[in-house]
Amino acid sequence: MDRPRHFTLRFSCPDRVGIVARVASFFAGHGGWILRSSQHSDEDSQRFFMRVEVRADSLDLDEAGLCEQFEPIGRDFDMDWQISDSAVKKRVVILVSKQMHCLYDLLERWQSRELDIEIPCVISNHDDARGLVEWHGLRYHHVPIDKDNKPEAWAEIERLFVEAGGETMVLARFMQILPAELCDRFPGRILNIHHSFLPSFVGAQPYLQAYQRGVKQVGATCHYVTPELDQGPIIDQDVTRVDHGDTVRDLVRYGKDIEKAVLARGLRHHLEDRVLISGRRTVVL
Repeated sequence: MDRPRHFTLRFSCPDRVGIVARVASFFAGHGGWILRSSQHSDEDSQRFFMRVEVRADSLDLDEAGLCEQFEPIGRDFDMDWQISDSAVKKRVVILVSKQMHCLYDLLERWQSRELDIEIPCVISNHDDARGLVEWHGLRYHHVPIDKDNKPEAWAEIERLFVEAGGETMVLARFMQILPAELCDRFPGRILNIHHSFLPSFVGAQPYLQAYQRGVKQVGATCHYVTPELDQGPIIDQDVTRVDHGDTVRDLVRYGKDIEKAVLARGLRHHLEDRVLISGRRTVVL
C-alpha cells in the first residue's frame, strides 16, 4: 500500500536545549500528525540533526504556508532547513559511460516504481546505452568527451542538466572526472558510485589494486561528488568476502552486484531527504 502524502522537514543547527520541543509544538499547533521522527546530536561538531515526516492531510497549511510559518523557528535556532512534499517526484538525470549494470538496475527500479522519480534524460560520453534508454521511452544525449573538447563538453552536460530541470545528478559508472566548477555549483546534488570501499583504492582500477594487495573483502561506496577526487561525503557502503582463489574477473563480478545495491540504496536515502552533510561526513536519518 502506498504511504500517505507527507511533508518532510530536515535540518541541522547548533545544538541547544528545546529544539525538539519547539518543532513538535509547531506541528501540533497546526494539527500535524507526525509519522516518523529521528534526530542525532553530534558531540564533535556540537550540531543537531533532525528529520520529521508529517502527514499532509492532517495539517491546516499547504507546503508554502508551512515554509512561511516555520521560517521564524529556523531563524531563531539558526537552522539550515528545507521542507519537501512526497507528492512531488524528484527529477534525476543519470550519467553513464560504457558499463551499464548500474543503469540497468536504476531503470528497472524506476520502471517498477520502486524509485518513484522522474528521469528527464540520460547523458553519456558514449553511444552504447542509446538503445536501452530509448527503449524505456527516455531521452538520450550523447556528449563525447576527449582531451580537446572538455570545457565545451562539460558546459553542454551542465546545460542539459539545467534545461531538464535536474535536481539530482547520478554518476552510474560515468568514467570521467567532473571539473571542480561543476561540483561547486551543485553541492550535495551529484552522487557517484565508486567501485571500492573508500577511502581504499581511489582512482582507476580499484579491483586490480585490491587483487594485488590480496584483500579479503571488496566493496563499493556511494558518495557525494566534490572537487577532491573520490573524497566526497559517504552516503552508503557495502562489502563482500573474497579469498585467494578469486581472480580479478571474479572481484569485478562480485563488485558489480554490490555497486548496484549500494547506488540504489544511497540514491533512495538522498531522494527521501535522509542525508544531511556535516563537513566531510554525512548523517543519514
